[in-house]
Amino acid sequence: MTKGSTVAIIVTAFLASALLTARVRRYLLGRKVLDMPNGRSSHSVAVPRGGGASIVVVFLLAVLWLAQRGIMSGGVGAALVGGGLLIATVGMFDDYFGLSARLRLLIHFAAAAWALWQLDGVGPLHLGWITWDWGWGGQVVALVGLVWMTNLYNFMDGIDGIAGVESICASGLGALLLTWVGLGGLATGTLVLTGASAGFLVWNWQPAKIFMGDVGSGFLGFVFGVLVIASARERPLLLWPWLILLSVFIVDSTLTLLRRLITGARWYEAHRSHAYQHAARCWSSHSTITLTIATVNTIWLFPFALGACVWPAAGPLLAVVALAPLVCTALHYGAGRGAPITKGARPKAEIGVPADMANSQSA
Repeated sequence: MTKGSTVAIIVTAFLASALLTARVRRYLLGRKVLDMPNGRSSHSVAVPRGGGASIVVVFLLAVLWLAQRGIMSGGVGAALVGGGLLIATVGMFDDYFGLSARLRLLIHFAAAAWALWQLDGVGPLHLGWITWDWGWGGQVVALVGLVWMTNLYNFMDGIDGIAGVESICASGLGALLLTWVGLGGLATGTLVLTGASAGFLVWNWQPAKIFMGDVGSGFLGFVFGVLVIASARERPLLLWPWLILLSVFIVDSTLTLLRRLITGARWYEAHRSHAYQHAARCWSSHSTITLTIATVNTIWLFPFALGACVWPAAGPLLAVVALAPLVCTALHYGAGRGAPITKGARPKAEIGVPADMANSQSA
């Protein structure tokens, strides 16, 4: 595809997502599908949830179009559409009615198994100087990893703008790397995700007027997991660059889960003990944390990810160096610790209040 047509696709995805999110928001407000604040929330007023459906619709329609034209492979398209629809549907039902963690997890495994089947499993594992064909063990690791990616992205969607910004950074920068190694078709599909996420972010930036909901956050995590597996199957060296680009979410969520498991907490229940949530309370601002994450992705992580593409043998080492400060930061902000860190002068009640709702309240 030409640069002009690629730009047109991104702009179209952005506009379609922004307009569709506005329509979805109006619908959710009319049906009173609202996220009510509680002791585990990072917002102080009711906000409609489920806006991530706009990302799902725009991205999957684009994937179908790209696959039909042969720009994206049929296997990748089938994995994204079939598994993505399953993840988005269970997320939507959870947003509307609430589902048990066991049922959600069962469906997540089914979606992951479908995706791996369509992708013909995972490719060999790139370990720097050697490439190892890890057989059935690799398929099991990929299955669990894809389910974990689906859930961790949902866990990290707890403050205004964070999931959208992470999606824009990871997909946009990831598309550059895919283009670098000659996977232009996959890069085009990934850039559609950038545009769709940016369109949603127009409505989700602090103060958020709509939340992504499980329908969007779980879907994004699943899509990134599929992109990692599909990319690494074509170019094994891409495993480490993708893990580096997604490491802000991976590190925080994994450390939080491990600490909650060790301390005996009910890890499957909603909570406010992620490092980014502690940091948002510490600095009394969602946008400060979200912009910091965008900066870390762009200034710190991307050079390491690019280095892992240029010097594949150094990929694992570069990943360790890139992730080390993130681990230290997450531990500093108490990932998995229940007690919040308090700092800052601005009242918590101002965080996450949609402008139109705030005005109506003050009136």
